[in-house]
Amino acid sequence: MPYQPPVRDHLFLLRDVLQIERYGDLPGFSEASMDVVAQIVEEAARFTGEVLAPLNSVGDKQGCTWHADHSVTTPDGFKAAYKALVEGGWPALGADKAYGGQGLAHVVNLSFSEMSSSANMAFSMYPGLTHGAYSAIHTGGSQDQKDLYLPKLASGEWGGTMNLTEPHCGTDLGLLRTKAVPQADGSYRITGQKIWISGGEHDMADNIVHLVLARIEGAPAGTRGISLFIVPKFIPDAEGKPGERNTVFCAGLEEKMGIHGNATCVIQHEESVGWLVGEENQGLRLMFVMMNEARIGVGLQGVAQAEAAYQAAASFAKDRLQGRSLTGPKNPDGPADPIIVHPDVRRMLMDSKAVIEAGRAFLFWTALHGDLAHGSPDEAVRQKGSDYMALMTPVVKGFLTDRGFKVCSDAMQVHGGSGFTEHFPASQYMRDCRIALIYEGTNGVQALDLVGRKLAAEGGRGVMGFFAEIDAYVGAHENDPALAPIIEGLSHAKEELQDATMWLMANGLANPDHAGAASTDYMHLFGLTALAYMWAMMAKAAQDKIAAGDADPYYATRLTLARYYVERILPETGAHLAKLKTGADTLMSLPAEAF
Repeated sequence: MPYQPPVRDHLFLLRDVLQIERYGDLPGFSEASMDVVAQIVEEAARFTGEVLAPLNSVGDKQGCTWHADHSVTTPDGFKAAYKALVEGGWPALGADKAYGGQGLAHVVNLSFSEMSSSANMAFSMYPGLTHGAYSAIHTGGSQDQKDLYLPKLASGEWGGTMNLTEPHCGTDLGLLRTKAVPQADGSYRITGQKIWISGGEHDMADNIVHLVLARIEGAPAGTRGISLFIVPKFIPDAEGKPGERNTVFCAGLEEKMGIHGNATCVIQHEESVGWLVGEENQGLRLMFVMMNEARIGVGLQGVAQAEAAYQAAASFAKDRLQGRSLTGPKNPDGPADPIIVHPDVRRMLMDSKAVIEAGRAFLFWTALHGDLAHGSPDEAVRQKGSDYMALMTPVVKGFLTDRGFKVCSDAMQVHGGSGFTEHFPASQYMRDCRIALIYEGTNGVQALDLVGRKLAAEGGRGVMGFFAEIDAYVGAHENDPALAPIIEGLSHAKEELQDATMWLMANGLANPDHAGAASTDYMHLFGLTALAYMWAMMAKAAQDKIAAGDADPYYATRLTLARYYVERILPETGAHLAKLKTGADTLMSLPAEAF
């Protein structure tokens, strides 16, 4: 069965769980009523399911082609699909209305983004990175730069990239060597090589706007001396149209494990013409606008690939006949039962579904707080939204991609030997998903960012606010018999997360290696607790529907999944707590030569 966009799940979150209609008077929400949002979600499902999904396997098998003239051809059908994407206005969904966007809330735009990524992850990266470039210029660009570039980037008519990594440096950007030489006309000449540049060259957009980190001659060493530059493939002419070809080009494509349909380029700058964005030596701060948005997008990729892989596995499990049920034949007229009758197959499918639905809720809930951070008139709400966006971003990226890859692995396992072949889609989902654990900062880096920076930010205000919110939710619903097991599980997980937080505060400062050794377990403990909170909210919304007389089995299924999550997945928190409390002593005791 091909990928089916989960429209019902998205609308349940937006309408019943997050209740976005409450914010109808705020920017981004006032532009579309819930009925309009529902129409957008349904049309997004049609476009992604009918236009993008059929090209997923094509992109995987064909890949992109580099030519001696430094051009790159995308797989068959990509160019026409991209044209339809732009004509449909999809890239502009969440962009500023002042620059041709539709101005919708990010949480609504996220619905389209997830469906797009599930349908065709490699394709969806092109407009995804373009929006990141748009956001960086929107935040730090001059008015002239905004007027020139943002309408084209918002529409998707022009593509965008982020040029960070160099052959000798990735995470440690302070080591970068790309240089920028100022010119008399106010421009700069950029020289250097960037690698692993997604969408760095292709045949779908009229122009590609590279955002490049470089060091101006004489700038301080390390990250304090990094500036950000706009380097377009074609220098816009007086009318703002693509003009003279710039001296930036693709020197080759990476041969990758997955996402073959996305052009991952080596980009060579040979005194290419660029323009400074913002102030000198402030480039990393501006690039983090793009990187943080990308990290939320990568967490989304984990959920998106998990959803597609789960659907394929569930369909296979219903059709594949193998063995008999332990409690007697369930398909007595056939030679064997479908494998979905076997408890271990169900375990993998239930694990997957419980994580996907709560992971999606966590994404949408986080995005909603981002919308409130920008649009709420209440200063306390804005502060909370900002705190949560900072705190949750590494968890969204690290935890959801780790768990998303596990879902893809389990989906392959459900397929058995068939999944290890290219006759079924499980292999591609697993290969495509694997990069999400690596790029935009590896998951180990995300965990270290969480414990090293985000917990202590503003005196721990964000995490203490999260604990208080869960406590309030538990207090409000702990006497509801229909929700009691779920609320009890959430309360226990929160206590373990708080215990871990206190341990880090007491031990991490005394020996930073303790924080580093505990960081991944802490991130997973945090993610498991956050998903428990999501299931508590989803269970409450479902129970309210049932109490109101709605007999739709969809809501009873949500309650079953919530209980399953609390009973079978949430107990992992105890193991993570026990491991992180062992500290770094044994971990760091072996000398390097013993490895």
